[in-house]
Amino acid sequence: MQERWKEELELLLAILRKTPMVETTKWGIPVFTFNGRNVVGIAGFKSHFTLWFYNGVFLRDSHHVLTNAQEGKTNALRQWRFTAREQINEALIRAYVEEAMANEAEGRTWKPQPKGKLPIPPQLEDALADDALRRHFENLSPYRQNEYAAYISEAKQEATRLSRIEKIKPLILQGIGLHDKYKNKK
Repeated sequence: MQERWKEELELLLAILRKTPMVETTKWGIPVFTFNGRNVVGIAGFKSHFTLWFYNGVFLRDSHHVLTNAQEGKTNALRQWRFTAREQINEALIRAYVEEAMANEAEGRTWKPQPKGKLPIPPQLEDALADDALRRHFENLSPYRQNEYAAYISEAKQEATRLSRIEKIKPLILQGIGLHDKYKNKK
């Protein structure tokens, strides 16, 4: 747990523990579930601590406390940021949590929209001049091809793009996706 916000995070935990949700640990943070679905998590950062509502997009947010953590990247997740203990309002937090649990009980979930095929960045296209690499790349699923295209495109500097190309070549030749090692093996 983030030391800087230890007392504040303990207070949030105490509030969430009063609900019928089940407390677990996922991604190294406390996460509370309802009906087996992630509802809210808590975390501390350098300048703030936060409640993460996993399907926060469905919350009415009548008090305008929620933000999209990464505009353009996260679709359903909403964050409630705090910078001081005095900002913690138990009654308001409970109201948001109860609405989030009701949404889960109703089965409301965000369904991601398919992105379609992403354009291949020029640096990756240059690397695919190698016939073996191109053949392996084309044998990957469209999802994995997009994963690699996005990984290269998101780098701001040319040097980073080129170093990422070198990193992914062995993965492509093995026929695996960029994030396969993190996915559950069943």
